[in-house]
Amino acid sequence: MKAMRFHEFGSSEVLRYEDVDRPVPGPGQVLVRVAATSFNPVDDHIRAGVLAEMVPITLPYVPGIDLAGTIAELGADVTGLEVGNRVVAMLPIDSAGGAAEYVLASAGTLAPAPQTTELVDAAALPLTGLAAWQTVFELAELKPGQTVLVNGAGGAVGSLVVQLAADAGAHVTAVDEPQHADRLRGYGADRVVGPLVLAAGPAAVGGPFQVVVNHVRVSPQELAQLTNYVADGGVGASTAGPIPEDPARGVRSASLWVRSDGAQLTELVAKVDAGTLRVHVAARRPVAELAAVHADADAGRLPGKTVVLAP
Repeated sequence: MKAMRFHEFGSSEVLRYEDVDRPVPGPGQVLVRVAATSFNPVDDHIRAGVLAEMVPITLPYVPGIDLAGTIAELGADVTGLEVGNRVVAMLPIDSAGGAAEYVLASAGTLAPAPQTTELVDAAALPLTGLAAWQTVFELAELKPGQTVLVNGAGGAVGSLVVQLAADAGAHVTAVDEPQHADRLRGYGADRVVGPLVLAAGPAAVGGPFQVVVNHVRVSPQELAQLTNYVADGGVGASTAGPIPEDPARGVRSASLWVRSDGAQLTELVAKVDAGTLRVHVAARRPVAELAAVHADADAGRLPGKTVVLAP
């Protein structure tokens, strides 16, 4: 079968499109015929070796943490699944494998694919959806009626955070560039504002807020300023460096390392099919162009969430 792999860490040029052996499912595993994976910023960090100490991987490595596809073969002891089922999953970051014709997945990580979207576009959901879910309901412990500020709300994770928070009954202020404003209002944001001028303080955007979620990479000094945007007793949750705590005001800090969870992913899929969660796909690219996708991401040229189509 065909797969995109890298044999050493480095720039996007280390990615090679090559022939590899088709894997065989073991006990508790399924073999999935991949429809698509997607590009996530962590893919770039893994390829470059930035996460080598935190996430040890075995080379050669097939990138692609997200998976949407069709079950091709069942391993021993797998129940409740059938060949032909359309599924989605977040693959283990240390082994990944979605940028290929076939990939092995643990049966417990799989969720039924959404019925209301094309299967290839469903590949945009797993990692970003789980990151949003775990941020909103585990880190922030969001409750109905709370006020939420989402900085970087137009991005792949941020836009899902806005929708989950609004659907949960929160009052959401979404922060991003003006071109995202209409989409964010459509996602249920009560208020949409342009990029934060942190020195202006929280009152300038209707704060402070009981929950502040940050997806924008800023300096440590700017992260410290975000603490001021968190109300007394509130939480600052970030995927882009920690928002410092303020014990005197009861402000706590929470940082995310997303994990695979089949049950949570099933809930996310149900929300997609119910129309309460929309996944925005900006581009589709063939896996043979994955090196170019990585290069475009490095240069800031990706238009948004990009799904990568299997051979």
